[in-house]
Amino acid sequence: MGLVGCDDGKIPRASSSLIYIMAIHIRSEQATDAARITEVTELAFRNAAHTCGREHCLVEALRAANALTCSLVAVSDLGIVGHVAASPVTVANASGNWFGIGPISVLPECQKQGIGSQLMNAVLAQLRAGGARGCMLVGDPAFYTRFGFKSDGTLVVPEAPPEVTLNLCFHHCDDHGAVSFHPAFMTALAGSEQTT
Repeated sequence: MGLVGCDDGKIPRASSSLIYIMAIHIRSEQATDAARITEVTELAFRNAAHTCGREHCLVEALRAANALTCSLVAVSDLGIVGHVAASPVTVANASGNWFGIGPISVLPECQKQGIGSQLMNAVLAQLRAGGARGCMLVGDPAFYTRFGFKSDGTLVVPEAPPEVTLNLCFHHCDDHGAVSFHPAFMTALAGSEQTT
């Protein structure tokens, strides 16, 4: 289950002395952004190491089900170059609202410029401000632990290895248990099993 279509490591050394760093503005999705978000997401995951090939369908399904709690885009002078989604999840033994983050996507040619980090910081700030109890994702611990996520076994996603099931509790809590994603999330990803 691939939820990260951004390679947000350090900027590689360029052969020339000039490296163009884009000025990025993060804002909420607007109605006219849907097609571009689909395109950005599809391109971001096209050659990703871990992908189901349907991440763009996931965003569309969540939008259609009115289940995009947060849908933020990264905009540069090139237009929309990145996107992050957050949707509600149910945690079996939780006392507050939890959200799943993903997919997070950055156009391949715009990666390694910190855009994925800006999107992650923005979505976390929005969830905190909205009173979320916490959030979780399935992804690379090397990237997400820098935002405070941890893999401690408190949340379980049956389809995912425990070491890549990460959570971030915004307040001290002992919430734990199995995670159930929004039905639109699972329907969209299930379609990948039917493709040949």
